[in-house]
Amino acid sequence: KTAVFATLLASAAAFAPVAQKASSSALRAFEDELGAQPPLNFYDPLGLVADGDEAKFERLRYVELKHGRISMIAVAGYLATEAGWRFGGDIAIGGPTFAEIPGGFAALSAIPGAGLAQIIAFIGFLEIAVMKDIVGGEFPGDLRNDYLDFGWDTFDDETKLSKRAIELNNGRAAQFGILGLMVHEKIQEIGYDPDLPIIGHL
Repeated sequence: KTAVFATLLASAAAFAPVAQKASSSALRAFEDELGAQPPLNFYDPLGLVADGDEAKFERLRYVELKHGRISMIAVAGYLATEAGWRFGGDIAIGGPTFAEIPGGFAALSAIPGAGLAQIIAFIGFLEIAVMKDIVGGEFPGDLRNDYLDFGWDTFDDETKLSKRAIELNNGRAAQFGILGLMVHEKIQEIGYDPDLPIIGHL
């Protein structure tokens, strides 16, 4: 119950008004940045870039993109496992099989300890050696490092901006999406099973 309450509290805090308003100089500095769009336009309720610091803004934008990308993968993985998609074979020597691993939070206790250690080590490797801007990218979150391109350099500036906005917005939606999926899973454990319009029971 405490974990669910803390998660909901953290979500609400993102929308809570604060006494310190972003300065007019910060608004002018960032109101035309990617992601500042209707209906909220430039939205900084906690005043994180109220001082107009461009380096801080770019760091936060990189973090936002990173969390959005992770969340998009998380939502896709959650939905795939809930749909029953699994790899074939065993997850470890002697089992259990991938098909026996449940979805959601229950998977954490079903995966053998060595398997979890491998997952954490692989994520650490990606974080330290792969998913980083080595050569100085075109924009915050550009991790191509003069290696991967997938035709990006063939797009005109307008198309690039559009695709970056699509990624940013999808990432924002995915962050709320995976949070909602986790909360829904936990509230059922405490006996809350509402019959919602359209959706029905969770």
